[in-house]
Amino acid sequence: MLRIKNLTQRYGSKPALQALDLELKPGEFVALLGPNGAGKSTLFQVLTGLFSASEGEVEVAGHSLRRSASQALRHIGVVFQQMSLDLDLSIRRNLLFQADLHGLPRALAHARIEAGCARLGVDANLDRPVRELSGGNRRKVELVRATLHQPAMLLMDEATVGLDPKSRQDLLRALHADVNERGACVLWATHLVNEAEGADRVVVLHKGKLIADGTPAEVTRALGGETLEAGFIARTA
Repeated sequence: MLRIKNLTQRYGSKPALQALDLELKPGEFVALLGPNGAGKSTLFQVLTGLFSASEGEVEVAGHSLRRSASQALRHIGVVFQQMSLDLDLSIRRNLLFQADLHGLPRALAHARIEAGCARLGVDANLDRPVRELSGGNRRKVELVRATLHQPAMLLMDEATVGLDPKSRQDLLRALHADVNERGACVLWATHLVNEAEGADRVVVLHKGKLIADGTPAEVTRALGGETLEAGFIARTA
């Protein structure tokens, strides 16, 4: 679903990503674990077309991001670290705007909005302005928005920052359900080890380099710690 080959991104002479190779398969929930400054957000900015990579290739569902950006990007849904909803619009109007951008027929858009919001428990607030929602419910709306066009790959950039434990748990549960139901692929960027422990696979990024890749147990052994957290701290401190 995602193929990254020799991906390098520089800011001036400073490399933020260094010769990164990575492949993700359909139906995988992959945690991208790394400390602040590891290059996680830079990687997401490249994958979403906000930055053009200095070197290397990215393919999404077989489409080159460099040569066929529109075809590649239509397979991606994304929730960025910073909230990006219009606070003055209602949930429904925020989501209809997104549906229009993807060219969804109105009847289909309404059906997916209602089903998605019901699944995440925000359907009772469809006509409330987003600014009246809690942080957790805003994140749920962003997840509904990211999945309206039923993308094959979801990118989540530290999406639980600032959420309470229950909201974080609800969001993770919803993502795992999407993987199981649709065979979607999720790349979840985080610096919280407990979030990574529940993933199918963990990829550890440090100073722009891939230093471990495998199941949580395999990565724990590769990092040399008794636990994933201990190994992660030891290798990235």
